[in-house]
Amino acid sequence: MKLSYKHKIFFTFLIIFALYSFVLVFFQQKEEKKFKTEALENSLANYTQIIHNYVQQEHLLKNNLEISKVNHLADLLPKDIRITLIARDGKVLYDNDVQNIQKLENHLNRPEIKQTLYLRDRGINIRKSVSTQHEYMYYAQLFDNYFVRVALPYNIQTQKFFKTDNAFIYLTIIIFILVLILLNAVANRFNKSIVQLKLLASQVKEGKHLSAQVTFQDDDLGEVGEELQEIFQQKLESEKQLKQEQEKIIFHFQHVEEGVGIFNSDNSVIYYNSQLIQYINLLTDQPSLELTEIFKQDFFRPVTEFVSKTDENQNHTSVTIYKEDKVWLIEAIKFKDNSFEIQIKDITKAERTRLIKQEMSNNITHELRTPVTSIRAYLETLNEQTLPLDKQQLFINKAYQQSIRLSDLVEDIGLISKLEEAKEQFKKEPVSIYQLIQEVRINLSDRLLANKIHLNLLVDKALTLQGNYTLLFSVFQNLIENSINYGGENIEIIIDNYKEDESYLYFSYSDTGKGLDEKYFNRLFERFYRAQEGRTRNNGGTGLGLSIVKNAIQLHGGEIFIKKNIPSGLTFLFTLKKT
Repeated sequence: MKLSYKHKIFFTFLIIFALYSFVLVFFQQKEEKKFKTEALENSLANYTQIIHNYVQQEHLLKNNLEISKVNHLADLLPKDIRITLIARDGKVLYDNDVQNIQKLENHLNRPEIKQTLYLRDRGINIRKSVSTQHEYMYYAQLFDNYFVRVALPYNIQTQKFFKTDNAFIYLTIIIFILVLILLNAVANRFNKSIVQLKLLASQVKEGKHLSAQVTFQDDDLGEVGEELQEIFQQKLESEKQLKQEQEKIIFHFQHVEEGVGIFNSDNSVIYYNSQLIQYINLLTDQPSLELTEIFKQDFFRPVTEFVSKTDENQNHTSVTIYKEDKVWLIEAIKFKDNSFEIQIKDITKAERTRLIKQEMSNNITHELRTPVTSIRAYLETLNEQTLPLDKQQLFINKAYQQSIRLSDLVEDIGLISKLEEAKEQFKKEPVSIYQLIQEVRINLSDRLLANKIHLNLLVDKALTLQGNYTLLFSVFQNLIENSINYGGENIEIIIDNYKEDESYLYFSYSDTGKGLDEKYFNRLFERFYRAQEGRTRNNGGTGLGLSIVKNAIQLHGGEIFIKKNIPSGLTFLFTLKKT
């Protein structure tokens, strides 16, 4: 059964106050009993001191015959008090309740005497007397060489003295009842406000109009309820106005992936995503968390002018911005109520791709034009002129060489296009690196021999890699062809897998050829890039070899770097991932 708020308050405070009352009564009775015990002990201690002073003054211990004078003192002390004088060895010297003290046994084993000897200089105990068979409350104290013990009969009167006063308990119970009545009244008052708040919350949750029956008590909680009621009323009224804005936001944000913000006609922000403020901070010189800062920027002026116009026929505009190495597209869409949406897109990748494709198309056109033009010129000459046989053969051979170059160029263009756009077509399989390089050596043996180039292979014969055979073949073939084309004659090529770890194979490819100035290193892997104009055409290359090498290595999860040899030549350092 679920308790109401009233019952929760009531029972919580009931338990707390009950525990408090119990603890208070418990400690009060304990302290009262302790106080009465200490008072009685003090009284008995005073009696023992009086008796000791009397014994010392009258020198009673020196003359045992006069020790009976203690009876005179006993008459002056409270009625029924029992006085006992005990020697240090436990022998009873005097007892006003026993006529023949010679019959009394040694008292060293009495509890109150033991306490006096071993625990402190005084002892107290309640027990039945062995000699009189009456129950006493004993109190003993040690003075020099004897004990003074006094005892009071432990009867109903003595027990009543130790009994605590119940008046405090009755007073606590009365206060407890009054507090319960007060708690009930307070809980009732709070419960009325809580019930009204629950009714208000229920109506708001169900989307109902607020009922006039919801009234609150004249207290702090009631004031909070009235303020909430007013806020909820305003919320219901503003929901109608927000619906149109929400529909715009939902519609546009379902179709936009870049930085987007929606603004009122006065440029105040309605909504924005996290990408928008990030892009704005990249575009502006001074980072800011205020989106309105973009309207103050010069590059944003075309958009600002657009959104400030009232031309109903124009509801869209766009601006392209080049910022450092980034390209941004800013689009603005204006709505009928003059609110507007801003989209900022990072089109750097798309723009670079476009430029690269444009550059590649231009390069391809340029590279294809040379062999095609040469072939056409040779064929036109043969077709239009009558030449000697040796001259005809020369022109046919040159046209054939240009056709080979044209074929190589088309093949390389196709390969590099696959590397960039259809990587999934290259299936991987176990490849013996040593055997692959040997096949490249055989394929280029005539050219190596013609240029007097020695290939020194320092690769483990058992070395195997999970990779694509065609691409790995093109890596080593293009590197060797690069040395053949540009290294010169009488040089040495060294291929070494100098290191291996759990993930990668590490290779070095070096030659002792002419080398190249380090200023060209950064662009050496670009497509159709020539460190020296005409260098590629003169030597028969397509200008795509090293670009293919880099892309093939990256497809195998590796990287390639270049450095200059001393005294001459180049070294390519590259890695290939094992799996």
